[in-house]
Order: sequence, then structure tokens, then C-alpha cells
Amino acid sequence: MPRNLIIAGVCAEVAAATVGCALGFAMRARGTRVGVMKPVETGCAERDGALEPAGARALAFASSCNLPIDLICPHTYRSTLAPPLAAEADGAAQPDFARILECFRGIASECDAVIVDAAGGITIPITHQADYADLAAALGLEVVMVVASDRAALDDGVLAARHALSRRLRFAGYVLADTKLAASPPDTSGSDDNGDAAFALERLTGVRYLGRMRFREPLSKAIIERLL
Repeated sequence: MPRNLIIAGVCAEVAAATVGCALGFAMRARGTRVGVMKPVETGCAERDGALEPAGARALAFASSCNLPIDLICPHTYRSTLAPPLAAEADGAAQPDFARILECFRGIASECDAVIVDAAGGITIPITHQADYADLAAALGLEVVMVVASDRAALDDGVLAARHALSRRLRFAGYVLADTKLAASPPDTSGSDDNGDAAFALERLTGVRYLGRMRFREPLSKAIIERLL
């Protein structure tokens, strides 16, 4: 059954966008009309006189979503900061939460499922008053967290998960993602976990562990199947 998901990274280096693109491609390959959204994109370069949301466009391309890019990504900024601060730095209008909700509903009306990219993570503010957890709550989105597979990221993952759970959000689960090439060879035993560390966040928060994404490798079929 198609699901509306929000993909939220934990740790700046984690490849959360890879997860969104892989899921969008897999859904489309199964005949689902996939809508995508990146409500705010910062760090945009200028192209033909306008700021180009490269991340939003890549997500749309992977998912074969042909909706207008300003519907998919209604707010773009040049500065690489949290959205309210990027708007201030650019001297531009602040993100409009109501407009983002309206854009999502327009996308959802044309599609069977929608994937939302929570750029920067579930706790990142969209406006001075609301963050991505508030957006997920307003739209009834299930959360997929992508957490760096090192112990240093565990605390941030726990805090992010508890923040989302405090908003009564539903979780589809979390993916561990390598942020660099592992020193040891991949496990060939058929298990995709990373020992006790893989399930630590699950034990601490109750959020389901979905599997591990290796450095610069595609999202595994097993993880995709758990999310479809």
C-alpha cells in the first residue's frame, strides 16, 4: 500500500537523499504515481537568473515526478543555513508554512504516494515557529530516519527520534548509513546489521531498525521492501 513518507537525516554527511531517490524509483517501478517534495532547499546555485534546487530536481527525476519544480520546492535560498536564517542572510522572504501545506496537498491530489525530503533532519526549523516534525504532524507523514552508522551519531539519533515521538509521529523505521568506507570487509553472513550498535536506537526508542546502507552503495532491496 502506498505511503506518504518524510525522509530525515541525522548527521550532515549522511546520504538521506539517496534513500529518498531509491524509494521513489522503486515505487514508480511498481506502478505507483509518486509525488515528491523538498519544501525548502538551501545552498542553491543560480542558473539562468534563478536559484536551482538541484536536490529537489534529482528526487523528482528519480521518481519520474513531472510536477512543476516550484510546487515540489516552493522555497529556495542561496545561503547554506537553516531556512529561517538562510532567508535572513539572503534578504529574502521567510518560508511560508501555509504555502508548503498547500503545495503538498496539490502534489498529493495528483499522486498515489508522496516522499518529502526533510533537508537537514526532523528537528530543523522551517520557520521560526515550526520544524519538520510539525510539518510531518500536520500532513500525517510517516518518518524514515537515516542515521550515520557510528556511535557518535547515536545520541543525535535518539534525540531526533524522541523529538518526533513527542509530536506523536508514526515511524516507518530507521536506516543506518555508512559515511565512509568501512575499514573491515563487508559482512557476507547475510546479516545487514552492524552488531549491537545497529539495534541500539531501536532498544532506546522503540523505532524499528530497517537495515544498513553501505558507503557509496545503493539502498538494499531488503530495506526497500520493508518500506513499500
